[in-house]
Amino acid sequence: MTNKSFFIKSYGCQMNEYDSEKITSLLLKDGYSNSNDINEADLIVFNTCNIRDKAAQKVYSDIGRVTKKNSDKTIALVGCVAQAENEEIFKKNKYVDIVLGPQSYHLLPKMIDAHNEYQKKQINTDFIINEKFDFIHEEKSPKGVSSYITIQEGCDKFCAFCVVPFTRGPEYSRSVINIVEETKSLLNRGTREIVLLGQNVNAYSYTDEMSMTYNISKLIDEISKLDDVKRIRYTTSHPNNMDHELMRLHGSNEKLMPFLHLPVQSGSNEILKNMNRKYTVDEYKKIIDNLKDYCPNIEISSDFIIGFPGETEKDFQETLNLIDYVQFKQSYSFIYSERPGTKAATIEDITPIEEKKNRLSILQKKLEGIQLKFNTSFCNTNISNVLIENQSQSNPEYYFGRSTFLQPVYVKAKNLVVGDIVPIGIETCNHKSLYGTISH
Repeated sequence: MTNKSFFIKSYGCQMNEYDSEKITSLLLKDGYSNSNDINEADLIVFNTCNIRDKAAQKVYSDIGRVTKKNSDKTIALVGCVAQAENEEIFKKNKYVDIVLGPQSYHLLPKMIDAHNEYQKKQINTDFIINEKFDFIHEEKSPKGVSSYITIQEGCDKFCAFCVVPFTRGPEYSRSVINIVEETKSLLNRGTREIVLLGQNVNAYSYTDEMSMTYNISKLIDEISKLDDVKRIRYTTSHPNNMDHELMRLHGSNEKLMPFLHLPVQSGSNEILKNMNRKYTVDEYKKIIDNLKDYCPNIEISSDFIIGFPGETEKDFQETLNLIDYVQFKQSYSFIYSERPGTKAATIEDITPIEEKKNRLSILQKKLEGIQLKFNTSFCNTNISNVLIENQSQSNPEYYFGRSTFLQPVYVKAKNLVVGDIVPIGIETCNHKSLYGTISH
């Protein structure tokens, strides 16, 4: 046991946030205390993201800022940058003591002990399939109203722009029993909404000891049987894994929210082909049409990569046309970032960066306009199902919640109960959020 403290900083996706929670649990169990001050902590864990170059470089800047003030700290760099860059990390930054891939974080306490005992740098970037989930211990601390559970990791898709298959390994799925047990633990600690996570979450597939195979639809139905589960979401999905069983579930399972994040990346068939996405624009549109047939009020969010190598003005316009067709209610959009080792990194890119920035601006302006129109449609109406997530610390009269469509809702009210689903009268909005008061 130790009396030392740690600080963990997480970059990137929700799966990294989930992993950071588990790393925190492991370190607390090992006797560390959780520090809120990065400069005061004895151990600093950087849980990294390698999906874009900016995210990968930010961690090195953060390490530099910390070690400039105090170089006598143990620095652990874990996650996808660790997996991708491996031993090169020690050459890039002499202050890094531990390098640990995303499938092996359960080994971190042992690696810290080995570093402290032998005063040698430690590294492990093996793909240890599923073993880390065996080290998830039931935690006793209170939990947020909405909680993540990783059900699937890895990727077999090999999109031309993406490093995930190289940093997270092949697709694999956790056992249903393991997932349900973790769900029950979260419910006992205050969770009411479960968000199922995976690199390709709708590719989930698990066969149990009785030869019963569960896909994500059957898993969602299993979780729905737990009374204290009020809402279920899942992310991130791949269009190629959106089968009719899952689409139908959106219309039949009341606990499954009518909001789906379904990354399309581009509205150009030529670019989709070069990205190795393995679907066409028409096939994507058909998925959206089918979803709306099964669940007429479902809304869609997506991801867009702008300026992929070879993207022409015509390709970009086709992306804008797809946005007009689907009317995405939320989105994440970025300029293409070259990642070493991916197929896209070998494609000549002649589009000037200023042109890419201009296209991104046009796209984001269009998306924001759609989002504002959607949010405005709720003004001067009552919405009956806002899940209250927390109360403002600075102004206790205000609460924060989310609608079924994942819209942030800020509520002025007295004595709301965190975790309750309540009716809210919406008074004003912007393209991001809704504002209102309790409706009686």
